[in-house]
Amino acid sequence: MRLFEILKYLGIDSQGFSDFEVRGLSQLQEAQECDLVYIDQDKYLDGLKDSKAGAVLVAQKNASHIPSTMQKIIVPNPHLAFAYLSSFFAYENFSFQGEDPKIGEGAIVMDGAYVGKDVEIGERSVIMAGAVIGDGAKIGKDCKIYPNAVIYAHTEIGDRVYIHAGSVIGGDGFGYAHTQEGKHIKIFHNGKVIIEDDVEIGANCTIDRAVFGETRIKQGSKIDNLVQIGHNCVIGEHTILVSQVGLAGSTTTGRNVVMGGQAGTGGHIHIGDFVQIAGRGAVGKNLPPHTKWGGHPLMELDEWMKFYVSLRRMLKKNNKTQ
Repeated sequence: MRLFEILKYLGIDSQGFSDFEVRGLSQLQEAQECDLVYIDQDKYLDGLKDSKAGAVLVAQKNASHIPSTMQKIIVPNPHLAFAYLSSFFAYENFSFQGEDPKIGEGAIVMDGAYVGKDVEIGERSVIMAGAVIGDGAKIGKDCKIYPNAVIYAHTEIGDRVYIHAGSVIGGDGFGYAHTQEGKHIKIFHNGKVIIEDDVEIGANCTIDRAVFGETRIKQGSKIDNLVQIGHNCVIGEHTILVSQVGLAGSTTTGRNVVMGGQAGTGGHIHIGDFVQIAGRGAVGKNLPPHTKWGGHPLMELDEWMKFYVSLRRMLKKNNKTQ
């Protein structure tokens, strides 16, 4: 899509702009001269000086901060404009165009499985009945994709990865921009999911693709059933996520983190190496390495246990006096 087409779609006069073919929407750090970025918060302005983006969606109040190397597209709501434009760059999961799948020696694709174009499946991997593999996905050696699992387009899966029945890898994250009238405009996610070697993902899990860039599950991590991992999350090596854990977008963890059942995080949280979070722990802040936490509001585990004991004693005492 050319820049002049984007300007016309947004209702902006193209006079004074230099036209070019826009390859896609990108984040500041990764953008190249053929990419379009957006700035909707002041905290991202510092990243402009190192960005190579060809053009930027920006509000009038921040227009003076845009370097001369970038063409500035002034819009009332950059986030909303980005949402509208994201649909033009969305992945086609099943384009029906491209090369037939490359199936490694000894790999098995069972009857009833669907494998899209430009897919690569490594040696001795098994794709079971009802599984769906989107275009351009790559699956390594000795993997097992169980019945009715769905691997969306361009997902990358390492070696010896097990994905159990009903899990969905690479669907869009939960992201919307909002109009003044209160309508919710979908943000199409144009990144991908990368799952490294020796990961096991339980049944009915969802791992969302990144807005741009990647969602990554690092080597050796084990994910129980019914876990939700939001867009742009990065899960460190050998992490364990127990059933019904929910991670909001851009959560990152160090290695060997353990999160108990129904624990969850807010967005843009970092959890340090070897941290343990008790079941139903609600993480709303960054956590330093080698610590243990629990409760809601979150507190260090020893403190939480003392608080819980004191609460039980107080309740028993109140019951006796009634």
